[in-house]
Amino acid sequence: MTCGGTKRPSPHGSSASLIDPPGTHNMATNPHARRARGARGIAASALALALLTLDCPPAQAAPKPRPEEWWFDAWQITEKVWPLTQGNGVTVGLIDTGVEARLPGLRSVVLPGTGGDNVPNGDGRVDSDTKDGGHGTGMAALIAAQGSSDRMVGIAPKSRILPIIDSTVGFARDIRYAVDHGAKVINLSVGMPAESCPDAIRSAVDYAIQHDVVLVAAAGNEPEDITTGAPANCPGVLAVGALDAHLSPWQKSTPGPNVMLAAPGVSVGSIGRAGAFTPGVNGTSSATALTSGVVALMRSRFPAMSGREIVQRMLATARDVGPKGWDNKTGYGALIPYKALTANVSRTAPNPVYNSTMTTPGNESEMNASNSPNTSAHHVPPKSTSHDIYNMNIRLILGVAAIAFTTLLGGLIFNFARKRRFPN
Repeated sequence: MTCGGTKRPSPHGSSASLIDPPGTHNMATNPHARRARGARGIAASALALALLTLDCPPAQAAPKPRPEEWWFDAWQITEKVWPLTQGNGVTVGLIDTGVEARLPGLRSVVLPGTGGDNVPNGDGRVDSDTKDGGHGTGMAALIAAQGSSDRMVGIAPKSRILPIIDSTVGFARDIRYAVDHGAKVINLSVGMPAESCPDAIRSAVDYAIQHDVVLVAAAGNEPEDITTGAPANCPGVLAVGALDAHLSPWQKSTPGPNVMLAAPGVSVGSIGRAGAFTPGVNGTSSATALTSGVVALMRSRFPAMSGREIVQRMLATARDVGPKGWDNKTGYGALIPYKALTANVSRTAPNPVYNSTMTTPGNESEMNASNSPNTSAHHVPPKSTSHDIYNMNIRLILGVAAIAFTTLLGGLIFNFARKRRFPN
């Protein structure tokens, strides 16, 4: 058999003449010739086997996820997504507590990173989390674990992890480090209290967007908070809430006007720094890591596609859950990886994550005010157009009649915008 499954010519039967040299058709009557032919046949078979071994490395079956990894079935990862992409060639910057790279399931996928200011002599390949048992390791495993002795499998197993132990200066330096060391997506399953995005982090986010890097951040696990903290509230960052297996919003997911998507975050187990699998873990951290894994899958499948377009596809193909339309816990709905990878998405589809950034072309359609948050770092008021100015002049001249005309026109625009909402 060839690598693709096509039969090679057999050294026996009807194909034997391909191996026998010319002029040996009467060898069957000569015992010496028979022995010589047998020796040559054995040598030819050995050579063919050697060539097969060189040309066709043993096929390796895709690793099977643990039964507890319910998101594999929910997202149809092994059946539909992995035949398209497994994250080849994509580096995920993981700003967290470091990653225990000695573990068998992570050893081959964790690159040298940095220890930040907390571990100045480290390279990020040791998990510094002694409180929660290895938060960073758990996030790395959700993305890229190899399914070895612990049987934990990541959704983008052919991606690579760049571990960065988060610093105390507000993640700005960590983001820049990830960008400068080849990350195409940055996972931020971390956060800090902040009513608005700190200037230093906002500058670092702009730097990442300029270098076409997608940033994904956790909304948080504080339902009583009225909004998410940083970096989730920074313009250009994809903020993620948590869902359960029934597509219900997790009760403790932090709401916020900047939340854009939701992903599995209830009973999402993973491995810790000790290598043991811990089931039943809840949090937007896990939802964020799985979302970053999906970004890695998409960036591998579409290497020429910009980060802005990647996020646009994810938003446009999300499945509406929770209250109808946008809501402050699930954003525009549940992330559906296969649809994000395959659907036909208009280049003019709305992309509120990038609308308010100064570093991305502003050609996305503005979201209608009734279907998007009232105030958000990700949403900016619609820009005044020349038509608006014209209407203002008419109102000054014609008074009540022009106001009625403008109101009617606004209603038409409103109805048109509602029809262009994201598909379910």
